[in-house]
Amino acid sequence: MTTPEIAAFFDEATFTASYVVADAATGHCAIVDSVMGFDPASGRRSTEPADAVVDHVRGRGLTVDWILETHVHADHLSAAAYLKKQLGGRIGIGAHIADVQAVFKSIYNAEPGFATDGRQFDRLFADGDRFAIGGLEATVMHTPGHTPACVTYLVGDAAFVGDTLFMPDFGTARCDFPGGDPATLYRSIRKILALPPETRLFVCHDYKASGRDQFAWETTIAEQRANNPHIRDGIEEAAFVKMRTKRDRTLAMPSLLLPSIQVNMRAGELPPPEGNGVSYLKLPVDRF
Repeated sequence: MTTPEIAAFFDEATFTASYVVADAATGHCAIVDSVMGFDPASGRRSTEPADAVVDHVRGRGLTVDWILETHVHADHLSAAAYLKKQLGGRIGIGAHIADVQAVFKSIYNAEPGFATDGRQFDRLFADGDRFAIGGLEATVMHTPGHTPACVTYLVGDAAFVGDTLFMPDFGTARCDFPGGDPATLYRSIRKILALPPETRLFVCHDYKASGRDQFAWETTIAEQRANNPHIRDGIEEAAFVKMRTKRDRTLAMPSLLLPSIQVNMRAGELPPPEGNGVSYLKLPVDRF
């Protein structure tokens, strides 16, 4: 099994890990789950988190084949559109993005021309699809439950799971967003955990579990199966669903949910400018 070169970039403001996955033999790479900085108080964006990725790619002389999203994130703005302008590459996401777009077009009362067929992205991946990163072969697993559109990208001995799993001392993703479902998440995670135990697993977020001093984002299938408090071996679906449902009722909404989804469902682009040339992000009142 091949071992891609992986560089991680952690944005502490959103607790998000982004990755550059490179084929050393060809110098081609993919970027996974990028971040655009955003200050909700001022409405200002910052390219600083994305520019760290740009500097790495240019410093290594890499060619970007893909800018990949594991799902429509609700906790940070994607930098996919910015990175495509800076570095090239094609933006990819799971084909069920269309389901998410249909729901949120209504919630945000998006402009009539907003399409809900995923056309804002360059490639919509179905379960089992394969694609190349230079000489590396990548495979897509549809792993819904957190959202309907979540996918896991398998590249050699590495799996990029988005928000589906956290580090093995922290647990699993919430399921209370539109289209989420704890039973579906359980089955998706069990599919991931059926991968070889030595598979390197890269998560999208880390919040430092109690007793751990450092942020972390890399683990293994074996570590998850042995230690994850929500879904280690021996925990059955009914117990997981009960735990996840009860836990989700206690969670606050992510602070950037309302602005981020409007951008991320557009592949990292802002809504179209209005008559004064300014783009606006909406806050649906009393909706969530």
